[in-house]
Amino acid sequence: MRRHIEGLADPAEVRAHLVAAAAAGHALTYSELLEHLGYGFSRPKMRQLCKTLGAVDEEAMARGEPELAVLVVRQSDGLPGQGWWIEGARAHGYAGPWEGPKAAKFIQQLQQKAFDYWAMAEAGASS
Repeated sequence: MRRHIEGLADPAEVRAHLVAAAAAGHALTYSELLEHLGYGFSRPKMRQLCKTLGAVDEEAMARGEPELAVLVVRQSDGLPGQGWWIEGARAHGYAGPWEGPKAAKFIQQLQQKAFDYWAMAEAGASS
């Protein structure tokens, strides 16, 4: 079931940008993703984007795909924001710090799953 967040892109559009980033092996900052969607960065838009990311990940889980919201990170430290940590870390049983080397290692592992999955999917689609 798709949920459209009023005033922001459809989850399918957000997903398409994240799948492309994952296939290319890189994360996107909140600002970059909002820019791809045609918006400038603002806290209200970022909060709306986070709700959309939740819908994207619900659909990914239903398809048996790795999560994509973990690819959206803060420019300052390359880690997801607080909203992801509250939901995403709990879903993985992670109870460590939300910043610093331990957090970065945890996030890199999750991101790598998405990178590997979508790189393989791209390779399969082009052969």
